[in-house]
Amino acid sequence: MKRRDFIRGSLIAGAVAAAPKRSRAAAEGKPALLGGEPLRKTPFPSWPVFDETEERSMAGVLRSGKWNRGSGHVVSRFEAEYAKLLGAKACLATANGTSALLTTLNALDIGPGDEVIVPPYTFVATINVVLARHAIPVFVDSDVETFQIDAHKIEAAITPRTALIMPVHLGGNVADLDTILEIAGKRGIPVVEDACQAHLAEWRGRKAGTFGKSGCFSFQASKNLNSGEGGAIVSDDSDFIERCYAFHNNSRGRSTAGYDFSYRARGLNLRLTEFEGALLIAQMTRLEAQSRTRGQNAAYLTSLLREIPGIRPASMYPNCTRNAYHLYMFRYDPAKFRGLSRAKFMRAMDAEGVPVSGGYSPLNKEPFLKNTLTSKGYKRIYGEKELAGWTQRNHCPNNDRLCEEAVWLTQTMLLGPRSDMQDIASAIQKIQRSSADLAKA
Repeated sequence: MKRRDFIRGSLIAGAVAAAPKRSRAAAEGKPALLGGEPLRKTPFPSWPVFDETEERSMAGVLRSGKWNRGSGHVVSRFEAEYAKLLGAKACLATANGTSALLTTLNALDIGPGDEVIVPPYTFVATINVVLARHAIPVFVDSDVETFQIDAHKIEAAITPRTALIMPVHLGGNVADLDTILEIAGKRGIPVVEDACQAHLAEWRGRKAGTFGKSGCFSFQASKNLNSGEGGAIVSDDSDFIERCYAFHNNSRGRSTAGYDFSYRARGLNLRLTEFEGALLIAQMTRLEAQSRTRGQNAAYLTSLLREIPGIRPASMYPNCTRNAYHLYMFRYDPAKFRGLSRAKFMRAMDAEGVPVSGGYSPLNKEPFLKNTLTSKGYKRIYGEKELAGWTQRNHCPNNDRLCEEAVWLTQTMLLGPRSDMQDIASAIQKIQRSSADLAKA
């Protein structure tokens, strides 16, 4: 048997094995957490997805002996293809999404004395890069319906120190870019889109990440487009991209060749390898089809969950024309489940074979952040009075509520058949029917 036929046969066999097989008792009986039969015994689709396409791409780099971007051409090819996919003029690949953000902040000269407006509901990298530049993150409360930054509260957070607005397109949904760009344009403040979770998401039919000064993406292992680690910056400003290039290339510009050690500016080694570039080129061939499947399944799942009292799926702004669904997020109301806590609800879902998580904690309340802002270095830059004022400004009550109510499903759970969405809804309904017993257990 040829290798290709073997791989194809294995994939078909896996799909057949994954077909839903559950009894009436599993769907309607006692919850698995109380000793009943689990609703699902078959796992949801695994991640990453790969075949001989990735193998050939990686083997080509291996055989070439050109494994870093300085000697090869694969990373440059990926950059050109990704820029074209998003409709951007230029793309720079980086070691990860965090380094894409850090490189961008450096190119904008964000530093000591500056404030950067960010959401409190996001991965910690969003504020770590601000702190790495010795600037201050200023949190603007969340919109609980969309899980995004509440753009209508941004203007009140702006001060003479505000140097950047950095919205996050959380979970592949898109923040309210119309409002954000209007406020930023009126004030002359640049916008950088943290689109690390938003591959192929769209606002008014245009790709997320292409509206601000730059957009930053992550290709970390869990992302919808992944190479294990990796990141990218896209921009229509070629001079800006060249400043980013020098920073990510240990101070050396694109024209620097061989062993001519001339340096343009300060920098770090934040380069993507040729192997990662090869993986990304191969993974891009499936991105559109996978994104379409996620979108279709998410729409169906939303139609099911909206009928369950106490479950409120995240909504989208009207001008978000495509959600990438890196995460499927909803809010859970224990009052509609007879007081069953979110923690026990999630344990019950896991027991039914539907893995969920509770999402992020409030970034504005992280102890390490307070320790950083009360450190000697920050006191020297800002003064104790200024830092005390920061604490007073950064209350985010809506975000506190969001962090208490949020439940997440991963993007891989949206890649299976339509029946998987029915299983998710059925698991919630099964738990709801027995929520009083679960709450007492």
